[in-house]
Order: sequence, then structure tokens, then C-alpha cells
Amino acid sequence: MEEAIRLDRVSLWRRTQEEFSYDLKKTVLSVLEGKYRQPAKKLVLDQIDFVVQSGEKTGIIGANGSGKSTILKVISGILKPTTGVVRVRGQIAPLIELGAGFDPEISVMDNIILYGVLLGFSRTEMRERARSILDFAELEEYAYVPVKALSSGMAARLGFAIATDVQPDILILDEVLSVGDESFKNKCKKRMQKFWEAHATVLVVSHDLDFVKQSCDRVLWLEKGKVKFIGKSEEAVDYYLSGI
Repeated sequence: MEEAIRLDRVSLWRRTQEEFSYDLKKTVLSVLEGKYRQPAKKLVLDQIDFVVQSGEKTGIIGANGSGKSTILKVISGILKPTTGVVRVRGQIAPLIELGAGFDPEISVMDNIILYGVLLGFSRTEMRERARSILDFAELEEYAYVPVKALSSGMAARLGFAIATDVQPDILILDEVLSVGDESFKNKCKKRMQKFWEAHATVLVVSHDLDFVKQSCDRVLWLEKGKVKFIGKSEEAVDYYLSGI
């Protein structure tokens, strides 16, 4: 079995909110007064070694702020690691943030086509897929509405519908089962079951530990940006729960 994803000694430092809150006037005044200090940076991923085999279904668990969403962004190429190497084999469809990757100024239909083209599909293919995508997302009446007019829940439904319809080599999901009402969540679970039955590689972050335990082959447990445990899903979830 070949590797789909490999991270070798991956670390990432990120600016704290304090740094983003600095403005030029305050900075200049503090320099002149001799009070300037470098804003803090935080190590959010610390020497991560992690391999996902092609076709494997992997869950990522951990407390809020442990680095789960960050590692997905690094694998997807949204964030570049400070040190280390990330290798990915195959097309990735990341569903990480509500509406992430959409152009808010253009229509839902145009975003569907654009998303597919970026993954290597033709415009004709994506127009043919658009009906099923809109139907699944329950957005048929919004096909020619700008994405910026959608609610966050609508945008999340659209993102999930596109990412799962185009059947990528690697599907990356961050808390998608926390979006929408129970009816839509059940639709998502049924759609995801098709990925589980196929040979697609799936990486999923979820607080639904029962889902992770039942649906994933392996689990990565992150704690404060470090790998706490990697192993079979049942063993990993039980170990995680024993320490909460």
C-alpha cells in the first residue's frame, strides 16, 4: 500500500492575537519610548511525524487548541510549515472552514464550476454535476445568487456537497457533522459512508468520538501541538477518554 500523506518533523509557529492587534502608531510610540517588545509567537505544531496510507480512514482528536484544524491546513497547503516536510500524493478536496475557498462575489453555480476546474474537471463536467450538488445542498433556488448572500450554514452545506461529489483522492473534513440540522447531518453521514466503502483516503477531525471510533481505521491524538498517540481507533479513543 502506498503512502497518501507523509509529515516529517513538521513544526509551525504562528503569531498570537496580540501581534495582529498591533497598529503602526502604537508600535512607533513604543519604540521611541523604549518599551517595544516583540509580540509573542506560539508553537502550534511541534515535530509532527505522521503517515496516512492510501485508502486509509484517519480520525484526528484532541482538545480545542491542540492543533487539529492547523494540521489539516498544513496538509491541504493552506498553511506552510515553519520546519519539516509535507508530502501529499493525489488530489485533495479540503472542507476545513465554513465557505473557505469560495469567491463571495460570484454565484453559487460559478463557484461550483470553479472548484471543480481547480481539481482538474472540465467546465462541462461540473455543469453536469451541478444539479446533484445543488440538490444535495438544498440550494436549488440559490444557484445564481452570490455566495456572500448565503448563511454560514448554507455555505457549509455547499462546501460539503461539492467536496464529496467530485470524489477526490483525499477528502479532508473538519467538524462537518456539527453543521446543519439533524436531517442534513444524517444525509452527510450517508454520503460519507460511500467514501468509506470506496478507496478514497479520508482525514476527519470530529468531536463525535463514537463516529471516529466506529468509522476510522486509525486515530491521531494531538495534545498542545504534539502527537500524544497514534493507533487503532478504538484503542486511541478509549485512551483519550481515560485521560479526560
